[in-house]
Amino acid sequence: MPELPETETMARDLHREIAGRTIHGVAVHRADVLREVGAKELARRTTRVKIQRAWRRAKLVVLDLSTDDRIVVQPRFTGALLLDRGALAESERRFSTIEFALGDLTLHYRDIRRLGTVTLMSPARWADYESALGVEPLDPPFSESYLSGLVRGSSQAVKKLLMDQRRVAGIGNIYANEALWRAGIDPSRPARSLRPAETAALHGAVRSVLAEAIESRGTSFRDYRDPTGQRGGFSARLAVYGRGGEPCARCGARLVETHAIDGRSTVLCAWCQR
Repeated sequence: MPELPETETMARDLHREIAGRTIHGVAVHRADVLREVGAKELARRTTRVKIQRAWRRAKLVVLDLSTDDRIVVQPRFTGALLLDRGALAESERRFSTIEFALGDLTLHYRDIRRLGTVTLMSPARWADYESALGVEPLDPPFSESYLSGLVRGSSQAVKKLLMDQRRVAGIGNIYANEALWRAGIDPSRPARSLRPAETAALHGAVRSVLAEAIESRGTSFRDYRDPTGQRGGFSARLAVYGRGGEPCARCGARLVETHAIDGRSTVLCAWCQR
């Protein structure tokens, strides 16, 4: 967390507000979130530079700069990119690790636990980094035939396969749980055991749950906020994630929570997910 829907929401909001603005100054308050550059180099390479575009790749928020460098933000668990016109709450401001001054607007990278990262990448470095990421699950290359090829070639648990960023980029624990419940598939099943109809159902479930979560501006449990400081609304629509022990919305059986797959929380209905 944040996963694809949350970072997509961040990127869309940021593009609308900051594309075309110039970075007039950079203040680094917590340098431990920086990767590959230090505070002085970040300021030197971004001050008086225009932000051309904000967009998402996988679980990353990417800011394209007029120098062809890219600011790449990986929010991980508690990171957020917050817009401040002078009214940002002190409860958020005290966890600001980096501030980008954009005239009458400040962009903060806020990270409570400081597990996220901010990296400044050259075009060559970005090309190398991005080449290791899998296809985007909402883009045309993520077809039923592509997913079929993935599952046929893997003996991994299907949930683990969905979360492998080298194969499919952007799906994390929340939406893997939700997609597998929608498709009626046990998350622990070996991927190659899926029948063609199940693969087709999973493909549709992945696309639908991600699209609906983007429409709801993501899922907030504790720390995720969009750039205006608002919570995502998809938590009210979660069928399984965070609902272990509650009744299944489809069949009424008690949902089971386990940490058997990679130590991550997996919630499923043992009755209707086969």
